[in-house]
Amino acid sequence: MKNHNACLLLFVKYPEKGQVKLRLSADLNVDIVQELYRRFVYDTLATVKKIDAEIFVCFFPPDAQKKFQEWLGSDLVFLPQQGTDLGERMKNSFSSAFLQGFRRVILMGSDSPDLPASFLQNSLAELQTHDVVLGPSSDGGYYLIGFRDTSFDPLVFDDIHWSSPRVLKETMEKIQCKKNRLSLLPVWSDVDTIIDLKNLIQRNRNTSFKSSQTITFVQQNKILLEDDDVTKPKK
Repeated sequence: MKNHNACLLLFVKYPEKGQVKLRLSADLNVDIVQELYRRFVYDTLATVKKIDAEIFVCFFPPDAQKKFQEWLGSDLVFLPQQGTDLGERMKNSFSSAFLQGFRRVILMGSDSPDLPASFLQNSLAELQTHDVVLGPSSDGGYYLIGFRDTSFDPLVFDDIHWSSPRVLKETMEKIQCKKNRLSLLPVWSDVDTIIDLKNLIQRNRNTSFKSSQTITFVQQNKILLEDDDVTKPKK
């Protein structure tokens, strides 16, 4: 049985060709990138299903629910991302979850396919004694943010320079202005570039993630050569 007081919001974008992981497309064929992102989502879903919380797949674009159900299955609970920018979409997703009665809510993206399930479970545990939890990413952003129902502050998402190295710093400044008790998770890495992808493979040479869908796809398609050069399949 899932904990009905806790909720995880998983942000997922529909994998249209040429519309996902654009920085990876600078080094890899767009068809490869499209399928690689699908594998990121499959691995992330496998991880989030392990934690003691209700799972909502927050999908974008908001009119694509049927396509998401055909892709990921109708047994999942889907919630459209509503808003004009990332901050507004996150704010509205949190508000929707709290209106449904959840006491602790965490939100994450689908760009860190090897993020350990223990990080997610720990983030929910930290919200028992803290107002806010953040998972810093190595690029200056964050891979996870969470609130208690009594500490949710929509203003945390306003006037942030999204997709910049300033995201974490600006967000923490807003949290600290409210004097909320903040818990920081360990730093982790999103996979946005070919270097990030190489690092993901390197750090998982001897982990259980080496048998994941992401790593399996990379190996089967020879995306990275043994000498660590980039393989750029013909279009």
